[in-house]
Amino acid sequence: MGLKQNLHNFKEKNKDKKWLPGFNALFTFLYMPNETTHNGTHIKAADDLKRTMNTVIMALVPCLIFGMFNAGYQHYLAQGLIESADGFLGASFWTWDNFVIGLWKVLPLVVVSYGVGLAVEFVFAIIKGHEVEEGYLVTGMLVPLIVPVDIPLWMLSVAVIFGVVIGKEVFGGTGMNILNPALTIRAFLFFAYPTWMSGDKVWVHGATAAAGTPDAYSGETILGTYAANNPVDYSMWDMFWGIIPGSVGETSKFLIIIGALFLIFTKIGSWRIIVSTLIGALVMGLIFNGVVSAEWIGESSKFYGLMNVPFWQHLIIGSILFGAVYMATDPVTASQTNKGKWIYGFLIGFISIMIRVFNPAYPEGVFLAILLMNVFAPTIDHYVVQGNVKRRLKRVKVKTA
Repeated sequence: MGLKQNLHNFKEKNKDKKWLPGFNALFTFLYMPNETTHNGTHIKAADDLKRTMNTVIMALVPCLIFGMFNAGYQHYLAQGLIESADGFLGASFWTWDNFVIGLWKVLPLVVVSYGVGLAVEFVFAIIKGHEVEEGYLVTGMLVPLIVPVDIPLWMLSVAVIFGVVIGKEVFGGTGMNILNPALTIRAFLFFAYPTWMSGDKVWVHGATAAAGTPDAYSGETILGTYAANNPVDYSMWDMFWGIIPGSVGETSKFLIIIGALFLIFTKIGSWRIIVSTLIGALVMGLIFNGVVSAEWIGESSKFYGLMNVPFWQHLIIGSILFGAVYMATDPVTASQTNKGKWIYGFLIGFISIMIRVFNPAYPEGVFLAILLMNVFAPTIDHYVVQGNVKRRLKRVKVKTA
């Protein structure tokens, strides 16, 4: 008798125990889900929720590994131990020392995110008597990638508890939430601890202010430099490859694009949402460039810095690309209709750049735009469906006339 059969028999003997949902979660992690459809289906396939979540995690792992190298690289660069950046393929970037320091800072974020989040999931499953849901597998990976590398672990723990309970469990769990849980956690951190999330804090591993060691920015983007009308010392290629300070996973646009292609190829991510989000951002950027070129706003304006950024650069200087690929495409909180996905994504990109420009104190509005459109996604789908119904009714009337 195999291990799987023995475990199955153990489950049957203890099916009335309150702790069984927790055991089932571990039992089904590498095996078939506890509940499967046997008949009455239109399509039978090998994929399930766990495999879908694991596919997204595979798309995120390159960003995570790169973020570890970049955290160490920024540390040594700030200390002057590396004279200048030598590119994405430079020998000074892909070194063991960079990875060790990055691992030392990033791995605790991953452990806390999964440990605290899954603990909350297990508690709710045992209390409610239902199976532990797989939705947090992706959320647990996303959270460490969208926060500054030096955020205190206790803050992250509090935010994860809030995000899982308020952003997910109160709505009924996986598949019932109206807000993206990872972005709910991000929003809680921003509004509860703004100085830690807006780039005011600085971080150099093992350094103290008294020692006079140079600082390395730990904020999630370099948009603050643009907002302050200051020149940026990073080239476009540095920003594209990701050799810049920022949150762990959002700096390398190259790896995000690779992840997007992987998700589209596996039909997990919606290409309509991704493309329409980028189009919306470009349109809003073009509008602001037109305002600057028409001289409707002067260089002394606090909005001038980001308005003057070439519209296409908005896609590589912030986290909008990361948000479009990994956040906006969440199948639970996004629009479900094809036309609705175009509208939903376009408004996310459009509003993101608007918030970015009009909020110089915190020039990154992607997470706020996605959360806002999460709320309006059902409304968008409703009007799209009603529009289709009306068109079909008109056809029926014409045929019967």
